[in-house]
Amino acid sequence: MRWRSLGVALSATAALIALPATHPSATAAETPLSQGKTATASSQENTGTAAAQAVDGDTGTRWSSAAGDDQWLRVDLGGTADVTRVVLNWETAYGKDYRVQISADGTTWTDLRSVTGSDGGVDTLDVSGQGRYVRLLGVHRATQWGYSLWEFQVYGSTDGGGPDCGTADAAQGRPASASSTENAGTPASAAFDGDTATRWSSQAADPQWLQVDLGSVQDLCKVDLNWEAAYAKDFQIQASTDGQDWNTLRSVTAASGGKASYDVSGSGRYVRIHGTARGTGYGYSLWEVAVHTGTTGVPPVQGGGDLGPNVIVVDPSTPDLQQKFDQVFAQQESAQFGTGRYQFLLKPGTYNGINAQLGFYTSISGLGLNPDDTQINGDVTVDAGWFNGNATQNFWRSAENLAITPSNGTDRWAVAQAAPFRRIHVKGGLNLAPNGYGWASGGYIADSKIDGTVGPYSQQQWYTRDSSVGGWTNGVWNMTFSGVQGAPATNFDSGPYTTLDTTPVSREKPFLYLDGSAYKVFVPAKRTGARGVSWPANAGTSIPLDQFYVVKPGATAATIDAALAQGLNLLFTPGVYHLDRTIDVTRANTVVLGLGLATLVPDNGVDAMHVADVDGVKLAGFLIDAGPAESGTLLRIGEPGSTADHSVNPTTMQDVFIRVGGAGPGLATDSVVVNSDDVIVDHTWIWRADHGSGVGWDTNRADYGLRVNGDDVLATGLFVEHFNKYDVYWNGERGRTIFFQNEKAYDAPNAAAVTHDGITGYAAYKVADSVTTHEAWGLGSYCNYTADPSIVQAHGFQVPPTRGIRMHDLQVISLGGKGQYAHVVNNTGAPTSGTGTIPSKVTSFP
Repeated sequence: MRWRSLGVALSATAALIALPATHPSATAAETPLSQGKTATASSQENTGTAAAQAVDGDTGTRWSSAAGDDQWLRVDLGGTADVTRVVLNWETAYGKDYRVQISADGTTWTDLRSVTGSDGGVDTLDVSGQGRYVRLLGVHRATQWGYSLWEFQVYGSTDGGGPDCGTADAAQGRPASASSTENAGTPASAAFDGDTATRWSSQAADPQWLQVDLGSVQDLCKVDLNWEAAYAKDFQIQASTDGQDWNTLRSVTAASGGKASYDVSGSGRYVRIHGTARGTGYGYSLWEVAVHTGTTGVPPVQGGGDLGPNVIVVDPSTPDLQQKFDQVFAQQESAQFGTGRYQFLLKPGTYNGINAQLGFYTSISGLGLNPDDTQINGDVTVDAGWFNGNATQNFWRSAENLAITPSNGTDRWAVAQAAPFRRIHVKGGLNLAPNGYGWASGGYIADSKIDGTVGPYSQQQWYTRDSSVGGWTNGVWNMTFSGVQGAPATNFDSGPYTTLDTTPVSREKPFLYLDGSAYKVFVPAKRTGARGVSWPANAGTSIPLDQFYVVKPGATAATIDAALAQGLNLLFTPGVYHLDRTIDVTRANTVVLGLGLATLVPDNGVDAMHVADVDGVKLAGFLIDAGPAESGTLLRIGEPGSTADHSVNPTTMQDVFIRVGGAGPGLATDSVVVNSDDVIVDHTWIWRADHGSGVGWDTNRADYGLRVNGDDVLATGLFVEHFNKYDVYWNGERGRTIFFQNEKAYDAPNAAAVTHDGITGYAAYKVADSVTTHEAWGLGSYCNYTADPSIVQAHGFQVPPTRGIRMHDLQVISLGGKGQYAHVVNNTGAPTSGTGTIPSKVTSFP
């Protein structure tokens, strides 16, 4: 969006539901309840147009959103108020249709007014409602830009139902830190010890800050400052939910030191005094800082706590440990569409003689910071005895962050899709085939070290990233490697291998670990040009468990959203979670981590999860299962029209799996839509079910698997199968994919059902005609048209024939003659034929 002046008359003739909008000026002496309060938004165009600038009382500053509909701006009034009027002073980029809403808790909203056909300018709306939070919800923009407000003003009166400001000091004795200290005798903690004879003092420079951790997100109502002679002339009182992103609660200028109390309104776990101009030639010095909090009648969601009944934490001395593994395996071995979910967490130590067999929805992880902290002298095994030696349905299980010394020298990991093998040190070999070398269709390895040889044998395809192997014996169709030490050289013209020396950008999945007796989540740092494992260096950050809402079965979506609004991250414990509303992730750097394939099911046609167009969100380790009422989009990353640059700190989606049908009828138009730029999609299986319950061409209809609208998106390990239309539709510029596995929908009833634009069959992977730059490596599409084997699909891949599109190592395969392909990519590549299941390949296009 460009900066534009209001060089037009500010008037509007909006057509409103209920009462018309009017445009009188607010009484000059009347201060809005919203002015100076904490404001948040679904997005911001840039750092100069933040949410707070719409409530700062300055008509020369503004909030502006990303260029998309479905945007919002919210203000926290600090307590319950009777709201009588809302004034919206639009910049040129205004909302044509919008709603003004109110809420008591920031999660459940009631419309105060619905406006259609606004013509911008100043909209003054007479309303009536009671609540703490007021929100503008944009429905349709009037311009191609986003929504932009010079000021968002809320008028009314407090009703006495707001928070009572407590007299206790919530900061006393709490952990404190500072930008600097004058000397060892003036530490940050001295300003929070309740002793007016001790003090914190900084170095003699601007700016400086002092902050305290209250231990949990709390409602803040007053801050008392007791300055030593070296005081701050200008400073801000700020709050944060995570210690990284700060909201200014109060700006103070021309202060004179001494003792002063400041009423504030907002919430946070961290409170900071941020000095910008000193009152003397010395530094900043405070005898004491006291923070007072209140309650609104809505108790905050508490972080931390136990991990629930389906997380099994063990150590080497745990009695009957093998029996625990066996009991869960007996229950889960063939429970492909069951509701059981289990996570084994192994404390650091050495486990002797263990064979952890993993069935469906069972995960095993070490609790050390490094894989070698948890040693298994034994095996972690996946085999296919339950399916007569066929491993092609060994889905939904995982192993992570431990070392294995196999009992016979080679561990067996015979899996198919959605079965990640991450951060594992195998002190021996690894066999990826089932006992008897039956069919297998996997799989994924990342950040792992296999000292011996990896034998895929019957595995049809596999992707390995940022790892090291002692050798790799063979492969069937598509074995792709990036950043793997010891990987075989590319030989795709005559064999199955595609090898890239490095992975362009990667960030390993967050994981739970023990720091002493305290649980934390480690969030690895982004790597560029990665090759080999990320450990034991372990660049990244640790987040204490008390900064997570530990979600247990029975939790409501409203509570989950409330936890997110407080600034908590999410740790889903094993279970199935039904959602009656969308989970909204709006804060940068939020971590949403699942254990034991925790499963989210949207009910009543809602979307499961929306992620705002913000930096560094980490989504990892959970399954989204479509509900029987059709959802528009199961997972959306970024609002439509998102344009913010996240290259420094991208959002990542890792081991997040999508299922439409199989466990029962499921419907969704789109499964995953990526609107944000720079997103990393690292290992996903997006699956419209071809077997199980609720399966049929229309019964579990889902048109699209993955739609990418953002620019500079990277997919590493992309598995997408069986959608009614395009499995992948890539509309963003400069996209890249390393490894793609696909099967077309088995149940297409006839050629007419999949014919469009004069083309028979939707491409498995389509790059939009408007795209000028795209690159991909190691892609395969397979057809198995069991409902009508006579279908001849025009091609597996469809891309614009331009020089900026580069496709490497593509293949299409007819599985046993059930349908055929006429070409590989566009009109290039030989047709498949007969029942021989022989690939047709193109090594480079164009």
